[in-house]
Amino acid sequence: MKPRDDVADTAEATDATEVTAAGIARLAGVGRAAVSNWRRRHGDFPRPVGGTETSPSFALADVERWLRAQGKLVEVPTRERVWQRLAGHPAGPGTALLHAGCALLLVRDRPSAWLAVSAVSDERMAQLLPGELDEVVSLRFGVRRRRAVRIPDAVELLPSVPLLRGVAELAAQLGAQRTYEFLLGRHTEANPRQYTLTPAGPAELMARIAGPARTVLDPACGTGALLRAVAPRPDQYLYGQDSAPDLAALTALRLALNSDATVRSMARDTLRADAYEERKADAVLCHPPFNERNWGHDELAYDARWEYGFPARAESELAWVQHALARLVDGGTAVLLMPPAAASRRSGRRIRADLLRRGALRAVIALPAGAAPPYNLPLHVWVLRRPVAGAHPAPELLLVEAAGLLAADGRDKQLWPAVQDTVLDLWHGFDRHGTVEPRPGAARAVPVLELLDDEVDLSPARRLPPSAEGGGSAELATVREGLGEALRRAADLMPRETEPGRATASRPLTTVGELARAGALVLHTGTGTGPAGGPVLTDHDVLAGTAPSGTAPSSTGHDGTAEEPAVLTEPGDVVVPLFGGGAAARVVDETTAGAALGRGLVLLRPDQDALDPWFLAGFLRSTANHRQASSYASTSARLDVRRLQLPRLPLAGQHGYRERFRELAAFEDALRLAGRLGERLVRGLHDGLTDGTLPPE
Repeated sequence: MKPRDDVADTAEATDATEVTAAGIARLAGVGRAAVSNWRRRHGDFPRPVGGTETSPSFALADVERWLRAQGKLVEVPTRERVWQRLAGHPAGPGTALLHAGCALLLVRDRPSAWLAVSAVSDERMAQLLPGELDEVVSLRFGVRRRRAVRIPDAVELLPSVPLLRGVAELAAQLGAQRTYEFLLGRHTEANPRQYTLTPAGPAELMARIAGPARTVLDPACGTGALLRAVAPRPDQYLYGQDSAPDLAALTALRLALNSDATVRSMARDTLRADAYEERKADAVLCHPPFNERNWGHDELAYDARWEYGFPARAESELAWVQHALARLVDGGTAVLLMPPAAASRRSGRRIRADLLRRGALRAVIALPAGAAPPYNLPLHVWVLRRPVAGAHPAPELLLVEAAGLLAADGRDKQLWPAVQDTVLDLWHGFDRHGTVEPRPGAARAVPVLELLDDEVDLSPARRLPPSAEGGGSAELATVREGLGEALRRAADLMPRETEPGRATASRPLTTVGELARAGALVLHTGTGTGPAGGPVLTDHDVLAGTAPSGTAPSSTGHDGTAEEPAVLTEPGDVVVPLFGGGAAARVVDETTAGAALGRGLVLLRPDQDALDPWFLAGFLRSTANHRQASSYASTSARLDVRRLQLPRLPLAGQHGYRERFRELAAFEDALRLAGRLGERLVRGLHDGLTDGTLPPE
């Protein structure tokens, strides 16, 4: 699928792609400061063609030609070249993504047609492409009047031709589907404020709750994450709708490249202009916009969809809930991602009550905070089922507090696979039997009659029985015994009293940077990536002295290639946090070895024939050392690890320091354990006294 050389040579004539200084740095594999130096020192460096005075942009073709002449353009990955063309497209990256998606459909579904149109000049290719694209797009999305994907004309396509040639080249390496996922992922990461994304974990959970379905609708499809998570099956139909035309088109292209299902996507305001009014789906998945005041309250007062009550102006989410129910077949399932306020706002209590009375609402699942944007809120998943005529309403509602399913140890709450598996077990059990065994603080099947009070508050945290800290009086006795042992151990490890000595004569010092240049140690910066599902040592773990608590999703990027190599810890490594302003350094032992190094950490791997890890870590923790090596912004401090100092001592002279620093580390660990057990005991006693499981006597 690679274009002929004579055709490729004409690409620069029509290439109007622009690139910023940051993009030039990525192309050449250098920092932005190097690009600034080139602009100052080289009179023939390309002149800006756009942008602003502080952030100019340059013609990509001119930049590539200059870099190549200077010998600075060496083996730029195809995906990077393609991304720069997309990001700097004259009509914007959104338009470029649409053109790229259409071309990828042609590359995948009719490769011979692509080869024919790409073997001519750019101008001729732009003239031929609309007819070929229209044929393949019509085959996948139906007639023009009913589809979101509009075929660009020759004038619109001409600036995109160099990009489309590169996209086809990348597809030859990765495949059409992975190529589009890479470009779409890069675009959404670069423009996070433009899109409300549904992360892959919650999307998969919602799709699996809905179960296998032949027809699936997402009435607020965004970039199509929920429909993409649907398990494929024969003769499947996927329907999407979004008020933003570019998102409706992106969803259609993404789904068509990802599956063989029949895909239909429409660009309309769902609540005001439902594109699928006559259709019924087996399942509806939806991540609706939150807190939307202008959702059509005044125009839709008598809409037939409000079977459970007319939503208040502030209850746009309940309008989406009823829209989803109205588009289901009898017995069909809808799964919506909802803000937690929708479960308790007084203005929505009558609709919530009717959803319960008629058996339409089946479960409310509170996800851990950070599962989906906005990341500071523990969003809820509502599971609904359209009542079947003549069937008795379900007598109970499943409430799940997903954060309570995991160890209550800080960042362990984000172990998503554990959340997903346990939630699915609870839902499937409840769906089969109509009830589940209660799990204190985590899950309970609550009688509907209990919920129909004045508030109709469906927040799981307010309806679930609390889990007694420590598991009750028997477990509290074990905690008390462990605390006593930890305090005794801390007392035994208390550093011995030392006589005040004379001030040490000034010692020659060296820095971490000098040691690295001399080969006495190697520095690595944490990337947060590693073997999928493997442990990650985080800055929180280093500061708190706890085991690795993070989990690596993968060390690969959107295109399936390793964008940032994983750094795995080894015994004897010294790990230092870059942020926080505190003096901390941790020596990796056998129990921590093998974990991936998290972001915000620097790993120092000393040559142990010349440098003892404990000697190194001990001096790196000096308060004065950190103070002189830190730089300060308006709201944070960052440590320059290379400026940290330590004495120049032979290995034999380091041994005395090594033993004292190891003693201090053991004492610190004992104090931390005693502190954690003490807090656990205090919380458990408070909970037991307040919930009645412990008498005051």
